[in-house]
Amino acid sequence: MQLEDTGAALDLEHVLSRRDLLAWLGAAGLAVVAGGCASGTSTSTVPGSSSSSSTPGSAASCMLSPELTEGPYYISGEAVRSDITEGKAGVPLRLSLNVVNASSCAPISGATVEVWHADAGGDYSGFGNGASSRTFLRGAQVAGADGAVTFQTIYPGWYVGRAVHIHLKVHIAGNVVHTGQLFFDEQVSDGVYARSPYSSRTGQRTTNAQDSIYTQGGAQTLQLAAEGDGYRGTCLLGVQQSS
Repeated sequence: MQLEDTGAALDLEHVLSRRDLLAWLGAAGLAVVAGGCASGTSTSTVPGSSSSSSTPGSAASCMLSPELTEGPYYISGEAVRSDITEGKAGVPLRLSLNVVNASSCAPISGATVEVWHADAGGDYSGFGNGASSRTFLRGAQVAGADGAVTFQTIYPGWYVGRAVHIHLKVHIAGNVVHTGQLFFDEQVSDGVYARSPYSSRTGQRTTNAQDSIYTQGGAQTLQLAAEGDGYRGTCLLGVQQSS
């Protein structure tokens, strides 16, 4: 796979939309990322508040991230860039992800991470109300020696039938090694959706517990911390890497 500079297109091979859910692998503690991503749990703080909810377990461990459906809104050829907002209004979210080998806990340099998600109105670029653009809230980043990538985006909006989530793919040496989704703490989402522009939405959103994809088991929930007027979300992505 050949990568272009920031803003250029990334030509990525399209894969099947569903895979079997993979088993979790336990391993030693890991220090390459603060916090990490938890199975169905989250450490979250609300801006202006000193309170937080704790994730069980004292240290992040290397686990194989669960495979979840790609969904219908994937578009190949995303731009290699960090800021994917394209002027979309919403609560700021800095998404910090670390890619590691689930077997050895070693960071994976050169892994490419793609993300895509809905805007505050619940629309994806390239589809439905978002069809006039194929690029907003989509992007790819290449991990450095520490396996880390960072995206500047907004807190995703909701749409009928799905809990709040971000889609992602991880590529190594041109091969897709992980397709997953990241979920959000319900209390944080409640607070975010009371703010503009999310508050203009009507209807009832689907919770994590009501989402059939989330409840497949092993769903990853971002650890969220207040950052300015928004949040920083962190997650450890454990993937299988050929030796």
